[in-house]
Amino acid sequence: MSGREHGHEPALPHSAQALAQPHGTDELEVVPGFERENLQGWIPQLATEADVRAVIEKAFDYRGDVTVTCKNGSAITGYLFDRRIGSTLANSVVRVMLAGGNERPAIPFSEIAAIAFTGRDTAAGKSFEAWVKKYWEKRVQGEKNISIEPEALE
Repeated sequence: MSGREHGHEPALPHSAQALAQPHGTDELEVVPGFERENLQGWIPQLATEADVRAVIEKAFDYRGDVTVTCKNGSAITGYLFDRRIGSTLANSVVRVMLAGGNERPAIPFSEIAAIAFTGRDTAAGKSFEAWVKKYWEKRVQGEKNISIEPEALE
């Protein structure tokens, strides 16, 4: 059976399938999404290698700044935009885009003493589902030529 036979519109990406409007109606089909963790302000314990790896994955997915404190006491604050996973903590690194410059230091996992989620998560509440909901709220209120512009990042 094809996707169309299952009711999927092939021109839409899979995540938009559930939000597509049924033909001839203006009703929004509500599909449960996933809850995004609120990590802002979290300072997790890094007791084991598994803890370090798990927190780095969360920091990589986080859309705000983090503060990485190294075992030598130095701290770096910025956006964790890359991680390279090796077989050991010593040959695995994170890369951080510093807020105040063009530097992108690489820090071995083995040198990380702590990671704090210090910046505001700029993606919080800005899912595609939230965008569609705002659109339909405006449409229900009778607005015409609706254009939903993205919010400024600050």
